[in-house]
Amino acid sequence: MYDPDRNRRRMGRLMTHLTWVAILAMLTLFFNNYIESRDNPNADLAYLNGKNAEVVLERNRAGHYLAPGRINGERVQFLLDTGATTVSVPATLAEELGLERGRAMQSMTANGVVRVYRTTLDSVTLGGIHMNNVSATINPGMHEDLVLLGMSFMQHLEMTQRDGTLTLRVPAGR
Repeated sequence: MYDPDRNRRRMGRLMTHLTWVAILAMLTLFFNNYIESRDNPNADLAYLNGKNAEVVLERNRAGHYLAPGRINGERVQFLLDTGATTVSVPATLAEELGLERGRAMQSMTANGVVRVYRTTLDSVTLGGIHMNNVSATINPGMHEDLVLLGMSFMQHLEMTQRDGTLTLRVPAGR
């Protein structure tokens, strides 16, 4: 025997379940975006291009400046590190980028003395700032795909830190 009320109840339960699934999916997307913007507020790096290229970065909740960029045209994630003498690339990422290991040397890091390898990056881009032939090291001891953007890149820039933002600017005449 056909019971139209039974089919309506089934359809009502199905719609209730689908509504909850949709709500949970939207909340998941919202919180994932919130966490990403809190951990890396510079994920969508805006920049001004021109004679005086400038990049403005926001500090993340851990107090670090993270930013997307490019090495030799390939996308990477930078952690700005004014305490690092050179740009330091994790060995696994260096291999993906096709970087050649140069002379081995010892480097003092926060984790002690480590063996690293000299290399030269054809190009490094951070927002509208672009430099060629940047000195770097390949560090087999780094396990994340996070590149330390050290002073071999930043020494050529004017840096201003104020209220949780870091402004990097190519000096006039460069």
